[in-house]
Amino acid sequence: MPQLPGTDLTVSDLCLGGNVFGWTADEPTSFAILDRFEDATPSTERPFVDTAESYTQGESERILGAWMHDRGMRDRMVVATKASARGKEHPLAAREIRKAAEQSLRNLQIDTIDLYYAHRDDLTTPLEETLTAFDELVRTGKVRYVAASNYSAPRLREALETSDRLGVVRYVALQTHYNLMERAEYEGELRDVVAAYGLGALPYYGLAKGFLTGKYRAGEQIDSPRAEGAAAYVGEKGDRVLTALRTVAKAHGVPPAAVALRWLADQPTVVSPIASARSVEQLAELLPMQDLVLTDDELKLLTDASA
Repeated sequence: MPQLPGTDLTVSDLCLGGNVFGWTADEPTSFAILDRFEDATPSTERPFVDTAESYTQGESERILGAWMHDRGMRDRMVVATKASARGKEHPLAAREIRKAAEQSLRNLQIDTIDLYYAHRDDLTTPLEETLTAFDELVRTGKVRYVAASNYSAPRLREALETSDRLGVVRYVALQTHYNLMERAEYEGELRDVVAAYGLGALPYYGLAKGFLTGKYRAGEQIDSPRAEGAAAYVGEKGDRVLTALRTVAKAHGVPPAAVALRWLADQPTVVSPIASARSVEQLAELLPMQDLVLTDDELKLLTDASA
C-alpha cells in the first residue's frame, strides 16, 4: 500500500499515465482503460492517474475529468497534473502557474488537484516566485501537494531549501526518467537528494518507451508511435535485460512488463512507477505488477543484467 511521503495520499502501486488519452486512445477507449484500472485497484488504495495541461492540448485532462464526472469517481481517485511550458516565455511565473491551475481544474471538473507538478524547471523565473505561487494554490485549497518533474539534483535541492527558508510549501515528490534501461540519471546525486529530503520518486518511461514489454526486437516492425524510441535500446544490454525479464516473468506466469514495473517499484525512494496503456489489453500486461512479489535473487538478477 504505497503512500507518498509527507502526505496522506495512499496510492496504487501503479500510476496510470494519462498521456495517451486523446492521442493514441480515443475517449471511449480511455474510459474503458480507466474503468479497468479503477476496478483492479484494491479498495485500500486509491487509483493514481498522472496527466498534464500540455498532454494533447488539454484533451487528456478533459477526458479524465469527464470520466470521473460520469462515473462519480472523484473521491476515489488521486489526480496528478502539471503546469507545463507549452510555449510560455516564463512557464513557472506566478501568473502562469495560477492560470494553468485554473484551466486544469476546469478541464478535470474538480475543485482540488491532489498533486500539482512543475512539469519542467524554469530558469527564467526565481524559485521564490514559483514556490510562493504554489504555496498560494495550497493555501486557497486548489492544490493539496506540489511536486517537481525533470529537475536536476542541484536545482531540486535549491528549491527545497528555498521553500524551507521562505516557510512555504515544498515539493513532496519528483517525477523523473528511470527504468531498467535508464538508471544512471537517477541513481546517484538525484536519488540522494530525494532520500535526504524525504521525497517520493515517481518514475516515468517505466517501460523504456515500451522496450521492456519484450515486443521490440532488431529488424522487427512494431505498430506503435513509440517504436522508434524503443528501438534505440536494442543491443547487447537490451538483450541481457530482456532475457532476465523473461526468466523472472516465466517463473511467475506474468508478462515481462509487469516484472519491469515491479522491479522499479521496489527500488529505494520509488513510490509508484508511471506507465500508460492505449488499450485495455495493454493495461492487462501491466496490472499483475500490483500483486507481484520478487525474491531478492530475482531483483539481483534484474539489477545485474541492467548494470
